[in-house]
This record gives sequence, structure tokens and C-alpha cells, in this order.
Amino acid sequence: MLLSAPGSEGFALCLTAAAVGAVHTILGPDHYVPFVAMSQAGRWTLGKTLRVTAGCGLAHVAGSVAIGLVGILLGMAVMRLEALESFRGDVAAWLMIGFGLATMTWGLVRAARSNRPHDHVHAHADGTVHAHPRTHDAPHLHVHAADAAAVAAVPVWSPWLLFLVFAFGPCEPLIPLLMVPAARASWWAVAAVAAVFTAATLLTMAAAVVVLRSGVSCLPSSGLQRYAHAIAGAAILGCGVLITLGL
Repeated sequence: MLLSAPGSEGFALCLTAAAVGAVHTILGPDHYVPFVAMSQAGRWTLGKTLRVTAGCGLAHVAGSVAIGLVGILLGMAVMRLEALESFRGDVAAWLMIGFGLATMTWGLVRAARSNRPHDHVHAHADGTVHAHPRTHDAPHLHVHAADAAAVAAVPVWSPWLLFLVFAFGPCEPLIPLLMVPAARASWWAVAAVAAVFTAATLLTMAAAVVVLRSGVSCLPSSGLQRYAHAIAGAAILGCGVLITLGL
């Protein structure tokens, strides 16, 4: 049976959880770069960007918390839990690489298509979408945009794809550094450490996203907007590669 921890020990565990959660997050660009990249490419509002960040962050921490709790209940060794977390990390890295590569490829194809004359796309009140090719001979020729749905597909599905990637992504320091010491103290300490670690992770992710997003928005983007999705995909791909390298 787990014993109750003295107040000073529980407080120290919570401080450790906050510090490790914040440092772990800020040192991992994969915790915030993908959200800023997709925010810029999809022209998300700050509110939507933070909502997506929070949802993915919760999924990111919840998996490790669940595995840690099950491991404590079953008396599993820390090394076995770390091996499971390492496997999850490999899966998350390759999912991020695949997501980034697919987004970058789609962005390059979209950029190439935007070089063609039908670059004015609009929607009518009844939901019909059209495109007006701009040519010297027929500047206002009215045609249907068959690929308009594809243009909207990435902004619609990208938050869910990010959520899937982060659901597999482990919080490596949580189990060995926080969950096991807390479990030796009390279940209240386990809950407190998990809550503090989650809060520190989410707040750090949100702060990093806000700061980086503000900085990126100040950069000149003239002529680069057509490559926004390709650039976002390249950034996410880079984060996945860094994870596989252990960075």
C-alpha cells in the first residue's frame, strides 16, 4: 500500500514536475514548430492555433500518464516502461515524417498549379465553387474549380493528423523521473505530479507557439504564400528527422 508523502516531499515533486515539463517541452521543437507551421499555412487564427495546440498537448501527455499508471498498478519495472515509451517515440517520429513529407509534396503540387492562369477561386452563396482563369484572350472565362475541395482538404484534416501524431508521442521524462517517485509516496502525489506536469507542458507549448508565431508573422512573406504548405511540411518533416536522431 502506498504511503502518504510529507508536504515538503510532495511540494518538491511538483516543482520537479513543473521544471521537467517546461524544459522538456522547450527543448523539443516538435512541441511547437508544427503548430506554428500549420497555422501560417492554413491561416489559422490565434484561437484555433492554441486550441489545436492544447488538444494535441493533452493527447501527448495522456498516453504517458496512462502507461505510467498501468505500470505502477502492475508493478512493471521502469526499464520496461521506458522501452514501451521508446517504441511509441519511434512511431510518432515516423508519423511526423510521413505527415511532413505528404504536406510538403501536396504544397509543392498546389504551388505548381497556382502558376496556371486559374488563380481566382471563389464560392457562391449556394456553395458552388468556381475559378476564373486569367488569360490575355479570356480574362474572365467562367469555369468550375474541380480541385477546390482538395485545396480545402489539408486545412480541414491537418489538426486531426497532428492530434494522431502527438497521441503516439511519449513524454520521456514523465515515467522514470516523476511517476515512479510519486507512486512511492502516495496516489495523491501521483495525481498532483501528473497534473502539474501536464499544466507545465501545455503552458510552455502555448507560450512557445505564441512567441514563435508572432515572430514568423513579422517576416516578409511576399511571394512565399503559394509555398506556405510546402514550407510547413518541410518544417514538420525536419522535426520528425530530429526526433529520429534523438534531438
